[in-house]
Amino acid sequence: METIVFLDRGTVTVPFRKPQIAHEWVDYERTAPEETVERLRGATIAVTNKVKFREAELSALPPLKFIAVTATGYDNVDVVACRTHKILVSNVPGYARQSVPEHIMMLILALRRNLPAYQKAVRDGRWQISPQPTVNDIPIEDLHGTTLGLIGYGSLAKELERLARAFGMRILIAERKGVAALRPGRVLFQDVLRRSDVISLHTPLNSETRNLIGAAELALMKLTALLINTARGGLVDEAALVAALREGRLGGAGVDVLSQEPPRQGNPLLDIHLPNLIMTPHIAWTSRQAQEILAEEVVKNIEAFAAGKPRNLVL
Repeated sequence: METIVFLDRGTVTVPFRKPQIAHEWVDYERTAPEETVERLRGATIAVTNKVKFREAELSALPPLKFIAVTATGYDNVDVVACRTHKILVSNVPGYARQSVPEHIMMLILALRRNLPAYQKAVRDGRWQISPQPTVNDIPIEDLHGTTLGLIGYGSLAKELERLARAFGMRILIAERKGVAALRPGRVLFQDVLRRSDVISLHTPLNSETRNLIGAAELALMKLTALLINTARGGLVDEAALVAALREGRLGGAGVDVLSQEPPRQGNPLLDIHLPNLIMTPHIAWTSRQAQEILAEEVVKNIEAFAAGKPRNLVL
């Protein structure tokens, strides 16, 4: 019988069906780092969204054989250490194929049309005392005819491309940073930065992509360009992004992720209040429909592992 422990059940708001295997399932709403080992003692399967698994935790849990990540990204799990301890790890690719791209389009549209500034104009009473029927002293820009640069080209980026083309946007797909040999349909990384009106990030976070967008990369972008990050906070040098926004060297930014979540110790992006910065608390993936797909796929991953036919392995 499998002993399954979900360490941070509170991250997913929809029900999970019971796996069709002999099992005992224990839920914890959330788990602090110092609680991980104790809660997993005797467990064969761990289910987690963001609880970290490093060598220290893995070496203390010899019965553990499988980690089911309730997400696509798995940078919270040391996969090299898992390999050493013969622990398999699965994720759920593509479950938010509609949710995340729709969230990105919302951010792009809100920034291009200066929605936060116009909301503020109404709240501040400017419309109520306007001598004209409208308040239109803040620039509004259309999307049609603009260029979207995609950095990373997985399922989410491809769905975003489909939505963007419906708005009449042109698409550039970036080659990996520092790579000169272009794959078919790809454009040099730095050229995508220079030519795009909107940049959207879709890469995993690892040693090669950490601070992928820093001061030098922001300096290449158009003064009117938008940067959208719904992938991982560590992809962007947040201090450099704050400086670019404050100094007017970037048109705006839509941010759904930060380098530390939740940002209990603060974050430079939380300290600035600009109409061209929209922040959401890591919710791009959380539509009801996306979470329902996620929950079903996690259970299928567990059942497949128990049957000796693991799926969606990241190792």
